[in-house]
Amino acid sequence: MRQVCMRCGKEREGLELRCKRCGGPFKVEIEDLPFSKNLRDNFPYIKSWISLGEWNTPMIKNGDMYFKLDFLNPTGSYKDRGSVTLISYLAENGIKAISEDSSGNAGASIAAYGSAAGMLVKIFVPSTARGNKLKQIESYGAEVVKVEGSREEVAKAAENSPYYYASHVLQPQFRDGIRSLAYEIVRDLGWRAPDNVFLPTSAGTLLLGVLEGFRHMFNQGIIAKIPNIIAVQTEQVMPLCSKVKGIKYTPPEKVTSIADALVSTNPFLLPEMTEVIRNYGDCIVVNDEEILDSWKELARKGLLVEYSSATVYSAYKKSKPEGISVLVLTGNGLKVL
Repeated sequence: MRQVCMRCGKEREGLELRCKRCGGPFKVEIEDLPFSKNLRDNFPYIKSWISLGEWNTPMIKNGDMYFKLDFLNPTGSYKDRGSVTLISYLAENGIKAISEDSSGNAGASIAAYGSAAGMLVKIFVPSTARGNKLKQIESYGAEVVKVEGSREEVAKAAENSPYYYASHVLQPQFRDGIRSLAYEIVRDLGWRAPDNVFLPTSAGTLLLGVLEGFRHMFNQGIIAKIPNIIAVQTEQVMPLCSKVKGIKYTPPEKVTSIADALVSTNPFLLPEMTEVIRNYGDCIVVNDEEILDSWKELARKGLLVEYSSATVYSAYKKSKPEGISVLVLTGNGLKVL
């Protein structure tokens, strides 16, 4: 399948990370791909899956609201949808050693799938990184490299590693794998689209991947509409909401919000994220007090999630949308206890 630059349309050459013409990100082109209700067939460029049992997470009903329990993927987050596609693709292309920069869910997911594929894996993290997510990364056998400096300097160190840079932000197959989430939501609603989908939003891979899935089904006549896509950000990390709503925003020197999976204060994919929200939805900002209240409410419902996942429930309560809403719960709460 063709891979093209999202900003200028240039075709990707080999496994290049950024467009050589404009520096933009690449995407997998699926406009002419026939939709299959056998969901794996919608990824025809993967011949042999490095699977750990991802996908097909439960979706449970609560009034006019559904919770999509994507924290029940193998490594405890939705990131496994991107990792299985990316790592399977890289393995088929002969990649034996990979690097990634993340002290959180992406790092854990890439470490798990890379290890399952028999790859050497280096995960670059900030020198201050600690906690259960870091222990999880180390448990999969990845080499953890601590880097002094900013989040951007950590990413630069990973990219400059002798290993191939399997960036969950830059690699188009990672983003592409997340369209599986949209397919499952529609399938579990009897092949109908919901009215609203609430997504925690940071680097933009979830937002862009889910939209691609809905657009694919809409263009193929599977659904009659594309849902309102509601991106949810925190008061500390709100570059997208700031841009689309004209809210004054100064990124903090250090993110201290309890929603510690939402840390991208200046995301590379911000132009693409902005276009999605302006055309298909809205962006809602929530604060730590609202997040903590929602986290407690979800736990009382038997749903133990990361604080970052609880943001969608806070946004739902603030907005009180009409129609059927799906709230995607992205990360397992055991990671933050």
